[in-house]
Amino acid sequence: MSQTENVIACRNLTVSYDSTPILWDVNFSIPKGSLVALIGPNGAGKTTFLKTSLGFVKPASGCVEFFGKPYKKIRSKVCYVPQKDSVDWDFPITVLEVVLMGRYKHLGLFKWPSKADKEAALGALKTLEIQHLAHRQISELSGGQKQRVFLARALLQDAEIFLLDEPFVGIDISTEEIITKLFKLLRDQGKTFVIVHHDLQSVPEIFDRVVILKHSLIAEGTVEDVFTEENLSKAYGKRGALLADMIELVKEKQKGI
Repeated sequence: MSQTENVIACRNLTVSYDSTPILWDVNFSIPKGSLVALIGPNGAGKTTFLKTSLGFVKPASGCVEFFGKPYKKIRSKVCYVPQKDSVDWDFPITVLEVVLMGRYKHLGLFKWPSKADKEAALGALKTLEIQHLAHRQISELSGGQKQRVFLARALLQDAEIFLLDEPFVGIDISTEEIITKLFKLLRDQGKTFVIVHHDLQSVPEIFDRVVILKHSLIAEGTVEDVFTEENLSKAYGKRGALLADMIELVKEKQKGI
């Protein structure tokens, strides 16, 4: 597969809840090896897009395909990382056990993780710099540690496409730096990321592409082409224009202008 071939295609996607349109006739595609920010105001349909992609929500029309196929036919190549607050962190289970869940798609029914699986899980924890937490109960973790555990589990799935819902929310600066470095490393290896993201100021630093939603598609493309005052104003109104101005000032300051 060539580096420029599209691995995600959203085709004429319309989704409604109780007859209320959430996404309307959305079309875009994403090339392999992209680190994509999925942005837009609250209620714009970002999480709905992820859930529809995974078959959790049935669209009124259209579809989302991965490598030209629906998720249910290619699920081993797609990894979903939900918001960390969607999990019951009081469940009595250790960090290592959570990470090993990433192997279950490959193991099949009634098979236990092997020694190699456990070594791979410990390696993923080491990559996220939390190997010392392997035997700790998940209820004892901080917000940043929880997010690292989620990502270590994702690494064990050995997926090609990662869909993440707000992984940067409620984490410390150290965790943000570690997971940003990890995303970029995997991106450079040909992995593709679609990440629901809210901190607009950090978009140019972290991502190379952007999808802007406000029920319909406002724009999609490279950060340089799409992350503009005009598009942000369409999505966020005056707040978007102000944020665009602030981001430009920060970029100029970094360049020493």
